[in-house]
Amino acid sequence: MVRRFDVSGSGGVRLAAWEFADPPKSDGADGERGRGAVLLLHGLMGRAAHWAETARWLSTRHRAVALDQRGHGRSARPADGSYTREAYVADAQAAVERLGLAPVTLIGHAMGALTAWQLAARRPDLVRALVVCEMRASALGPASQREWNEWFRSWPVPFATLADVRRWFGEGDPALERPRPARGDFYAEVMAERADGWRPVFSRRQMLHTRETYVHDAYWEDLALVQCPTLVVRGLDGELGRAEAHEMVRVLPRGAYAEVAEAGHLVHYDEPEGWRRVVEPFLETALPA
Repeated sequence: MVRRFDVSGSGGVRLAAWEFADPPKSDGADGERGRGAVLLLHGLMGRAAHWAETARWLSTRHRAVALDQRGHGRSARPADGSYTREAYVADAQAAVERLGLAPVTLIGHAMGALTAWQLAARRPDLVRALVVCEMRASALGPASQREWNEWFRSWPVPFATLADVRRWFGEGDPALERPRPARGDFYAEVMAERADGWRPVFSRRQMLHTRETYVHDAYWEDLALVQCPTLVVRGLDGELGRAEAHEMVRVLPRGAYAEVAEAGHLVHYDEPEGWRRVVEPFLETALPA
């Protein structure tokens, strides 16, 4: 059964958190009491529902909660521009504390991974283990922000149908090097039907503003402060290069590395079985019952 919880985040922003499956019983060696809770943090433009499949297999041994971060999914969209790194990290902390998840395992994708490791660095008492997927520690730079602005402008919105959404993001997007049908499915999850067709549920302006707050900085120092076991995951065709991923593992006090073949940036969508094959054994080792 799907359950939604509303959490008050930084500045009182309403956040929606979701369980997509019943948590395990807490009376066995592999139950919730033994393995603990997991908080799943999506990336920029994502939503908690993108983690549904991951949350369901995690729920056999963990209480798995996915958070719609501010400006995303069913969470509030502050109009005052409060989309800072500090706000996102404070929101994640609020979710951990108010839902009673600590000590928690954080699993983050892209921007959500950055939020996860910053929280782990600042509040090691709250975080038991960490999975960082497809997020660079080096600065992405202003050229990257300009490219994103141009990419947003290229979207042929409104889309007439959801099939058009899947086709454009999975095949027709000029940013694609080769077709990725799973990418089309990913973006179909963040569209809503309006009077004139299908449009994103988020504000592209707010997404650019959010991205502006982190693309100019590097986050190696935060990474070095993470004390818990940490798995760095990259897609073989993703945005996190192998050399940088290995350097991240070297900087982490307790880092490990994994890559998923045939996966792009959206690892858990492109190759869900490969994603599970690298994450599940890490959690078994990092979180003994």
